[in-house]
Amino acid sequence: MRHILHLILFSTIVLSLCIPFPSQAQPSQQKVLIGVMPEMNVFKQKQRFKPLGEYLSKKTGVAVDFTILSRYGNIVDRFTAEKMDGAFFGSFTGALAITKLGVIPLARPVNLDGTSTYHGYLFTRKDSGIKSIKDMKNKRMAYVDKATTAGYVFPLSYLRENGIKDTDHFFSETFFAGSHDAAINAVLNRKADLGAAKHSIYDRERKRDPRVDNELIILAESPHVPSNGLC
Repeated sequence: MRHILHLILFSTIVLSLCIPFPSQAQPSQQKVLIGVMPEMNVFKQKQRFKPLGEYLSKKTGVAVDFTILSRYGNIVDRFTAEKMDGAFFGSFTGALAITKLGVIPLARPVNLDGTSTYHGYLFTRKDSGIKSIKDMKNKRMAYVDKATTAGYVFPLSYLRENGIKDTDHFFSETFFAGSHDAAINAVLNRKADLGAAKHSIYDRERKRDPRVDNELIILAESPHVPSNGLC
């Protein structure tokens, strides 16, 4: 049963593992270092990836270690500086890594239902009074990071599609929460009036914390990332 659970976990959380052309594990190699995006806070991410590291280490005979990155934006630089053997890139950072570093995508996300897509949510508190674009003006907005599609590019695109050209001055305050769960918690805890996050993290938090369903409402949803997109 544990072996099956590991396989399910692996198929669920693989996020575009990319390895540079010359970097293949050699027989004498003692360790493989893989970078992980900060989708959730560092403690949650360590627990999330621990079973996968154990499983891969056992199967390959090489110690597989994960390094949790502090933010999305510096993954390309850290990938090179720390000589990582691979990384779990998101769609935005994966495209940058392919262009700048020539990495080769080896895997993409596979959900338990066989789909390989994700999308973004724009959400607020049910008691915020926010129901339309007009209601969002001069409110506080929690993004995830500039290098995220669901947590930054999507909400900006949504605003512009709805007639907001000057997105920099539309809100009274904007800040980057650093992870998707942090953006969700910022709205839950009234540090922000609006937030954006990836649907998979939102749904995970919904199962973990009943306040997400009870107190938040989704205002907009992005199109799905195509299922044939590797990074």
